[in-house]
Amino acid sequence: MAKLLFLFMPTVLFFTACEAKLLNINNNGTDIIAFGDSLSAGYGADKESSYPAALAAMINAPVINLGVSGDTARQGANRKSDILKYNPYMVLIEFGGNDAMRGRPFAETQNALEEIIDYVHKAGAIAVVVDTGGNFKMSPYGKMMKRLAKTKNALFIPKIMDGIFYNPALKSDAIHPNEKGYKIIAEKIYKRIKPYIKKNVFIE
Repeated sequence: MAKLLFLFMPTVLFFTACEAKLLNINNNGTDIIAFGDSLSAGYGADKESSYPAALAAMINAPVINLGVSGDTARQGANRKSDILKYNPYMVLIEFGGNDAMRGRPFAETQNALEEIIDYVHKAGAIAVVVDTGGNFKMSPYGKMMKRLAKTKNALFIPKIMDGIFYNPALKSDAIHPNEKGYKIIAEKIYKRIKPYIKKNVFIE
C-alpha cells in the first residue's frame, strides 16, 4: 500500500512574522487530519463531498476525516487520542458550533479547545484552529479562537461559514452546507494551509 511522505519547504521566509512562530512546522508527520463536528464529518452531503474530501482533491493527498456530528468541543477533547491512531502532520481543529447552539459554558469550550491544541502540539503536529463563523452567535467564539491560536502558536482560519450560512443555495438544511458549500469551505482552508505544503510524493 502506498505510503504518503510530505516534503516541505526548507525555509519559512515566505510566512508572515506571526506564522513563522508556528510550532512543529518541520515535523515528520505524514497525515492531515480533519478533527471536528458535523462540518468536518460532512453532514448534509455524501462523505465524498465533505470538506475533507474536497480538500484532499485540492492538495492531491488524503485528508483523514475524524469529524463526528453533534460533538461539542469537550466531546472532541474527550476523543483526542483518536488523532494518534495516525501519524499527524497537521490537524484541523473545528469545534464550537454545537457549543454555541446548546449554550455550553464559554470557559468549557475554551478549555477544551486549548486541551486539543496542546495535545496536537505534544504529538508533534501543526495545530490549525478553524473558526466556524457564519452568524453573530459565533463571533465571541471566533475572537476567542483567534486569541488561542496566537497564544499557542497555531494557525488560525477565520469564519469558514461566512457567505454560506445565510445562503440557501449553499446549504442542505438550516445549518449545514451542501456539496457546493463544503467545496467553498475546503477552498478557504486550502488557501490558508497551502504555504505549509510544498508538494507530496507517494512511495511504494
